[in-house]
Amino acid sequence: MGQLIRFNRPDGQTCSGYYTEPAAGSSAPGVVVIQEWWGLNDQIKGVADQLTQQGYRVLVPDLYKGEVTVEAAEAEHLMNDLDFGDAATQNIRGAVQHLKADSPKVAVLGYCMGGALTVLAAVYVPEADVAVCWYGVPPEEAADTRTIAIPFQGHFALQDSFFPPEQVKALEARLKQGGVNYELYWYDAQHAFGNENNDIYDPEATKLAWARSLAFLSNHLT
Repeated sequence: MGQLIRFNRPDGQTCSGYYTEPAAGSSAPGVVVIQEWWGLNDQIKGVADQLTQQGYRVLVPDLYKGEVTVEAAEAEHLMNDLDFGDAATQNIRGAVQHLKADSPKVAVLGYCMGGALTVLAAVYVPEADVAVCWYGVPPEEAADTRTIAIPFQGHFALQDSFFPPEQVKALEARLKQGGVNYELYWYDAQHAFGNENNDIYDPEATKLAWARSLAFLSNHLT
């Protein structure tokens, strides 16, 4: 459904990404989708395609520059090699700016590693209008989340060992301190419950989180 394109980063370099748009074309609202630690694979492209079916233009920046894996150890290595600050302020911000050139409003939505980057984008990407995070939280020192000035929605798992509930509760405390406009939901599921390629995929939790995400995007983008 989509195609690989190149777009400009704020620093003048370029980044590639998977782009897809609905029948409404470039005038539709946009969503920048952020990958899990596996890379720009078919699963995350499928998320983009689903959003396009809902009427959104979607761009998924390729943060690993073409590298994709199915092995957890390699995924962890790729993630650890990623400069999160550069990814948020350059690749993700560039993707938001690319869509914002034609779309009236643009959201950032990410999963796992991409969820943590979504939180960073909510702080460091002023062009973003909405942020939706699925089970990912950056280190507290990486961003002052009290300063988030856009609507924020989070979906988290009670049985998450990668981003445990106490880390998420600390994030929520900071959101409250900053008076952030946020919604936060908990699911009795494990980390990455929304990825249908995982053994711990939870279809019911995914269905509910997806419906809430779509309602949030519709409320704030259209």
